[in-house]
Amino acid sequence: MRLFAPNKIVAKSRFWHYMKTLRKLKSTQGEILSLHQVYDQSPEKVKNFAISLRYRSRSGEHNMLKEYRATTRCAAVEKLMNDMAGRHRVDPSRIQILNVASVDASEARRVTTKQFLDSKIQFPLPHRVLRRSGSRFKAQRATTHFS
Repeated sequence: MRLFAPNKIVAKSRFWHYMKTLRKLKSTQGEILSLHQVYDQSPEKVKNFAISLRYRSRSGEHNMLKEYRATTRCAAVEKLMNDMAGRHRVDPSRIQILNVASVDASEARRVTTKQFLDSKIQFPLPHRVLRRSGSRFKAQRATTHFS
């Protein structure tokens, strides 16, 4: 089972929560054999991630698919948590991540992801301030005589 948590204690707690709800297994009847962090193979390359999730809101449970551009899976999940907290006021404990998959550029669905897939994309550079060339403070020899 792949979980996203800020530390090992929260990961163990979420694991037992999901095992209790999905498989009716309590922590007294099971044992965690290993717990380790999984790293991505190429964290220097920007990829598209599709995250399918389920979350509880005030009105009920909702399923959702969101797409993000990030370098790693953890960075995409962190963007998801911030986005869900801002847009839907959902606490991270109410979010259950079902799947995190890397998506090709041709398979992207969302407009917010597709707008960055153009190879000739250009960004405006507003408010460019020209700096003076040379030093602002010049060293001068002190004058000790006045004529």
